[in-house]
Amino acid sequence: MKLFQCTNCKNTVVFENNTCLNCGFKLGYSSYYNKIVSLDPDATAWQVDELDGKTYEYCENYKHRVCNWLIDVSRGRKFCLACTLNRTIPHLLDEDNLEKWKHIEIAKHRLIYQLLRFRLPVVSKITNNQKGFCFDFLDKDDLPEGSKSLKTGHADGVITLMIAEADPVVREQVKQQMAERYRTLLGHFRHEVGHYYWDLLIRDNPDVLAEFRSVFGNESESYADALANHYNNGPQANWQRSFISKYASSHPWEDWAETWSHYLHLTDVLETAYNFGLKSDPKITAKKNLKMNASFDPYKEINFKKVMDTGIPLLFALNSMNRSMGEDDLYPFIISKPVEKKLEFIHNLLRKI
Repeated sequence: MKLFQCTNCKNTVVFENNTCLNCGFKLGYSSYYNKIVSLDPDATAWQVDELDGKTYEYCENYKHRVCNWLIDVSRGRKFCLACTLNRTIPHLLDEDNLEKWKHIEIAKHRLIYQLLRFRLPVVSKITNNQKGFCFDFLDKDDLPEGSKSLKTGHADGVITLMIAEADPVVREQVKQQMAERYRTLLGHFRHEVGHYYWDLLIRDNPDVLAEFRSVFGNESESYADALANHYNNGPQANWQRSFISKYASSHPWEDWAETWSHYLHLTDVLETAYNFGLKSDPKITAKKNLKMNASFDPYKEINFKKVMDTGIPLLFALNSMNRSMGEDDLYPFIISKPVEKKLEFIHNLLRKI
């Protein structure tokens, strides 16, 4: 992600900050200008020179301390773009629910930041039922009796997340039960929104669909049967050769969503490295040198080879750093040549938007 600074004192701040700890000014994020600006702590509305002099207020969800995004007062809205996507949120009188929702919103706002950086359409299903998407954040206790088995997923533009996933203990338990190598809130969102963008960008475009099938396979094969086979019999044999994860081997739709989420992972890591000016020159001699220089904005880079030639050494370095701290690999995956081809398909598709 981009590095941000307080516009009052130039202190480095992070995406979620709503106050500069150095000077005490409030901070607000403009999704339109992709800027964080400092704000008079004694005011509730601000005319912001850095944002073309328009008057701004905080999103309504600022009062819950889950959002620091700004809204243009002249537009007459109460919620920012990211928060307009919420169809259902937890009961906030429960302090545990509020704490979980805060973690969920951190991940969701980072997702929306990235979708906007890709210039993807971000439309609320609440205002456009046909073309939009939305989020339902649910507690199992609030579900009808017949829906108690509902899990995190996507259906017709509705992304559902069970709020228990915001509990790191629960998430780790599920991760172990499912024998997964990676499970995060942001990872969930990236995967599930991938299904939505498959419908939007591929399903009704014959040429793109044909190319998709040549890379990922025929998605018209029974999805229900494929998932039943996956859960009953396990992943495809030697799945590592062609898929980024076990689950990706279950069906082309899941292969797409898994690979899409990994492309978003890679892009975000590269943007962070670019903003930090990271480069490496390893003290080794090898046929495949791990030297890299994150000297480009990955959202603007056309050359996919450059993305991979920089991303792979960067991920290797990050894994090595994690091991130095006694932690598991940050990115515990192997990108095979068939997976690289799938990532390239997504890269090229996003460059056409």
